Amino acid sequence: QPPSPPLPALQISEGDVHQVFRKSKRRKAPGPDGVTPACLKTCADQLAPIFSQIFNRSLELCEVPSCFKRSTIIPVPKKTKITGLNDYRPVALTSVVMKSFEKLVLAHLKNITGPLLDPLQFAYRANRSVNDAVNMGLHFMLQHLDRLGTYVRILFVDFSSAFNTIIPTLLQTKLNQLSVPSSICQWITSFLTDRQQLVRLGKLMLSSRTTNTGAPQGCVLSPLLFSLYINDCTSKDPSVKLLKFADDTTLIGLIQDGEESAYRQEVKELAVWCSQNNLELNTLKTVEMIIDFRRNPPALTPLSIMDSTVAGMETFKFLGSVISQDLKWVTHINSIVKEAQQRLYFLRQLRKFNLLQELLKQFYSAII
Repeated sequence: QPPSPPLPALQISEGDVHQVFRKSKRRKAPGPDGVTPACLKTCADQLAPIFSQIFNRSLELCEVPSCFKRSTIIPVPKKTKITGLNDYRPVALTSVVMKSFEKLVLAHLKNITGPLLDPLQFAYRANRSVNDAVNMGLHFMLQHLDRLGTYVRILFVDFSSAFNTIIPTLLQTKLNQLSVPSSICQWITSFLTDRQQLVRLGKLMLSSRTTNTGAPQGCVLSPLLFSLYINDCTSKDPSVKLLKFADDTTLIGLIQDGEESAYRQEVKELAVWCSQNNLELNTLKTVEMIIDFRRNPPALTPLSIMDSTVAGMETFKFLGSVISQDLKWVTHINSIVKEAQQRLYFLRQLRKFNLLQELLKQFYSAII
């Protein structure tokens, strides 16, 4: 008699499935299979025993069923006048059953990898936010600038379609290095490969395509998988800080007495790392800002990446906060006031329709 296969590293109970089904949000759109979140929520008692067996069998075989790997892409216009494909934002609809399955795997994956994640990665982690990333970056800069003969060079890195470039086999190697069980690694590789995508525009359905790279849009696991994929992208020199918020990557060079060799070396190594890991550095959108409070600062040599000179900026929107070269908040406050004034226009328009005061207050609280 052949030996029975080893138990999977993760086993999902019927109670786990029941709980995640009950938490489904009714108003979310169904995936290509037509199963709605309302169905899972209402019929959780009947469906949990069946799907707990399916989920565990999937983990045991290290394979994701093909019906769970289908997605429908809906192109949503970004603006009223369409001039090309870049004027559309793709929205992916995936199976709500698979999303529930992913949530259970996600919790397990977070428990394993949480303590091993780069401390300067702020996205998709408990008790961390975009504000923490901005505050940490400003703390590094201001603490350094308190010393004599110092200045800061900040490289705001832009990747081209970062989430679409993940190589599953390379991710599997990285997950193994992070102590993720081999069976889970194989299951994730299956999750990322042989995925069927088709585009729906109104009633028109285009033929499906198979994808084998990238973290699929609309999937619960994708953000964490991307964070794990770039986890080993770090700075080796203590005078250079590499902050990450998902694919928003910022290199902060803390320069003392004009010595920039460590900063420039880290920029080179970042470009090499991107090349080795199939991430494309967008040199046209990657920009740099220099913060120099010295009395008579000399002209500094521009930075180059892959034979392309990096553009210098006086202000930059860093993770939602406008950072200026003087590190004052005037520009940021002005941008917030301007945005609020623009949104007040819609409130004035709504008042003309004699909406209830309570509804106007809700609109104000939510939008302005």
